[in-house]
Amino acid sequence: MKIVIIGGTGLIGSNVTKKLRQLGHTVIAGSPSTGINALTGEGLSDALENTDVVVDLSNSPSFEDAPAIQFFETVGRNILSAELNAGIKHHVVLSIVGTHLMEGMGYMRAKKIQEDLVKSSGVPYTIVRSTQFQEFVPTIAAGGKQGSEVHVSKLDFQPIAAEEVALFIARFAISEPANGTVEIAGPVRGPMSKFVEAYVKTNDAGKTVIANDSNEYFGLAVPTSTLVPEGNAYLGETRFQEYLQSLSPQA
Repeated sequence: MKIVIIGGTGLIGSNVTKKLRQLGHTVIAGSPSTGINALTGEGLSDALENTDVVVDLSNSPSFEDAPAIQFFETVGRNILSAELNAGIKHHVVLSIVGTHLMEGMGYMRAKKIQEDLVKSSGVPYTIVRSTQFQEFVPTIAAGGKQGSEVHVSKLDFQPIAAEEVALFIARFAISEPANGTVEIAGPVRGPMSKFVEAYVKTNDAGKTVIANDSNEYFGLAVPTSTLVPEGNAYLGETRFQEYLQSLSPQA
């Protein structure tokens, strides 16, 4: 198959590109640096010629409300319009578990707009909602720092390794369209505070983690199970402890 990956040079995109090429598929890693700009539409039509599948891994450079919404809406419309003209057989997009429950956060509202554009486009699709990446836990810890303490919620949490996100995306790209939403998650569920505490103990032992019942995620009050799958999910195998070990200097 010929597969175009929008955002194909990023963390997940470069990994998906590698995996699909190893399976023998023709893959174009689309990004402004390779002459394919989904925000302006430059290069899209030519790239999608004789293409079977498009994987949208584009990401807004800003997490602020207006710029994020403008980005995902513009990019989504540009890609889907080009796909309809090219007769694309499958559109795969990476989204976030709990997006529909966090629309009070501009970035999440923007992702929901992106999902809705896909659903109404007429292009066969698979929306892949992922839980938070294990690699994002340091950012969560940093966001909760108050002096020598790290304050973090006990929200349900089930982080997945970025490597396995790429693996799932590659699998879905060469499968039949779900014409619906699938969820992917890590193998272990627990309070977010426990994962942050494990990270802090390993990498910032001078800090004390203070768990709370505020049910907040970056200042937004959300239901307890917002960040974990609602139903049956595809589960990765990499445990969070393995991620922590990968951060330790090798002897």
